[in-house]
Amino acid sequence: LSIFIFIHMSFKNKTIFITGASRGIGKAIGLRLAAEGANIVIASKSVEENPKLGGTIYSAAAEMEAAGGKALAVQCDIRFEDQIDNAIQKAAEAFGGIDILINNASAINLLPTEKTEPKRFDLMYDINVRGTFMVSRACIPYLKKGNNPHILNLSPPLNMDMKWFANHLAYTISKYDMTMIALGLSAELKKYNIAANSLWPRTTIATA
Repeated sequence: LSIFIFIHMSFKNKTIFITGASRGIGKAIGLRLAAEGANIVIASKSVEENPKLGGTIYSAAAEMEAAGGKALAVQCDIRFEDQIDNAIQKAAEAFGGIDILINNASAINLLPTEKTEPKRFDLMYDINVRGTFMVSRACIPYLKKGNNPHILNLSPPLNMDMKWFANHLAYTISKYDMTMIALGLSAELKKYNIAANSLWPRTTIATA
């Protein structure tokens, strides 16, 4: 998996807002872009370390600064608009704006329909779909002023092969909705020269 996603671009001093960047793929992307001299906004929930998961927004920020970038750690649960607005405002105040949004935060539950409890279904939709939509919505005014602005969703191609629906329907449709958000924003925001795309690993990434 190559996570250097905009190879033709210079990331020096660009401000990149990443949801769910305290660990996993979001953190890996942040570290790679920090090495290019970017400003990374770590918008995640973890302010105290969970022994099973590891990492906080603060430890991730320290690693990104050690990698060569600047970092801002902001606690943010993307289920709540006030936290989204607060994180984006702090990012803009710290770095003067936002050039790239990476919607990485997701909830995962790989269970069949009968075993998918309402609270787990709601969590996936609140984070994967509603959260992605609302963070994108809140970033648009800043992206309009950004330098070569982009939105990137960590979501899969829309593949209608039944194997993707058979075992974990709720999760699949929530992630497909993230892709449809990217497609819709690409068309809607084209007039502002804001690009929107999706990125999906070619293989399972076995992290907590």
